[in-house]
Amino acid sequence: MMGGGKFSSFFVVFVLLVGSGSGIGVNWGTQSTHPLSPSKVVKMLKDNGIQKVKLFDADAGILDALKKSGIQVMVGIPNDMLYTLANSVEAAEKWVSKNVSKHVSSGGVDIRYVAVGNEPFLSTYNGSFEATTLPALQNIQAALTKSGLSNRVKVTVPLNADVYQSSSEKPSDGGFRPDINNVMLQIVKFLNNNGAPFTVNIYPFISLYADPNFPVDYAFFNGYQPAINDNGRNYDNVFDANHDTLVWALQKNGFGNLPIIVGEIGWPTDGDRNANLQYAQRFNQGFMSRYMSGKGTPMRPGPIDAYLFSLIDEDAKSIQPGNFERHWGMFYFDAQPKYQLNLGSARGNGLVGASGVDHLAKKWCVLKPSANLNDDQLAPSVAYACQNADCTSLGYGTSCGNLDVHGNISYAFNSYYQINDQMDSACKFPSLSMITDKDPSVGDCKFRIMIQTDSAELHGKVGYLTTVLCFFVLLLFCNPWF
Repeated sequence: MMGGGKFSSFFVVFVLLVGSGSGIGVNWGTQSTHPLSPSKVVKMLKDNGIQKVKLFDADAGILDALKKSGIQVMVGIPNDMLYTLANSVEAAEKWVSKNVSKHVSSGGVDIRYVAVGNEPFLSTYNGSFEATTLPALQNIQAALTKSGLSNRVKVTVPLNADVYQSSSEKPSDGGFRPDINNVMLQIVKFLNNNGAPFTVNIYPFISLYADPNFPVDYAFFNGYQPAINDNGRNYDNVFDANHDTLVWALQKNGFGNLPIIVGEIGWPTDGDRNANLQYAQRFNQGFMSRYMSGKGTPMRPGPIDAYLFSLIDEDAKSIQPGNFERHWGMFYFDAQPKYQLNLGSARGNGLVGASGVDHLAKKWCVLKPSANLNDDQLAPSVAYACQNADCTSLGYGTSCGNLDVHGNISYAFNSYYQINDQMDSACKFPSLSMITDKDPSVGDCKFRIMIQTDSAELHGKVGYLTTVLCFFVLLLFCNPWF
């Protein structure tokens, strides 16, 4: 979500029951310091019965891993490519050839959509992509048509829900945001003419995060009362109201039948007082129950086409929108499930984690018990660790929000140590840190151990070679027989 590259499943039996052609999907983001191998992730997708995946780029390694998987794919084009694609038909044709045609024709990848940009009209972008999104969309469509894939692969633009609004609390008063109304109507008309869907990202969590007076229960699916009565249609949750505000905006402009995809929907588990495991499980299970019922919304009854956000936590995402950005996953960074979630398959209530994921050694970097808390190096050391690692689980209302001063400092040091693959040099904060084999976790606050990746192996080998080299250098200069 939120410029990122913002992270369920699905089942043949259920699909047949509700008449949907493809089941629910999941967002697979890759902004991680230690990404899992694509083959492991694809196996996990299949183990969980997930039938659709939405990507934020078109990584060749990931697409190769999706070959003949039976998983439908939405590939993405980052916003920083929109200018080039908007101004060059040739660039669009090359992109489609490399990232779509190649994988569809010979690679056996079931690509169904190309997402042109990601939330390009966010108000925080100050209009940076308003002039390039539609031309880029048009050029990619032309390239798909030229390649003979336009009937199989559709274009779309994942948009944040802030592209529309209501002048009241009622969805029927909805319309597109005035400052982008003209370009939105052009895009909607283009999508309609090409048989393509409107993709929107809806986040009830953000409503709660942005407004402390927002009624908490209205963000979930438990029948909040009093419901909003909109000309006989009752809205007892913010998802339905938000979704149908879009439906009304489309309908008022003559596009009431345009297909809608919910490109991202989910709930984070850390980094904010309202981001926790209990709320995330409650929200995602509530949405899955709604999805499996085939109920839809008051204005669009029937199956919903949606992608849960997200699959796995991403510890390298920007935290500009909030510390919660790194905690949207249904799975932790090591692909182990965070909570029970019934996806509607024969597997019952459990998510299936990835297999064959190895962790580094059971050791942690912590503050020395003898360390002086008045040491001038302490504050800059902690700041450096957090700037170069991940301290988003620290703070009010977070999973580690109840740590004392020693615990906070140790958490910061350990995060830096783990992200740097437990290299000895990553636990050398001057006279402050030490390595321990005693787990410093406290209650719900977990001092996690990083997973083993190619980078960790490389760092380990470099560390070993450095040690050997230093040993021989010492021999050379200290041994009189050399």
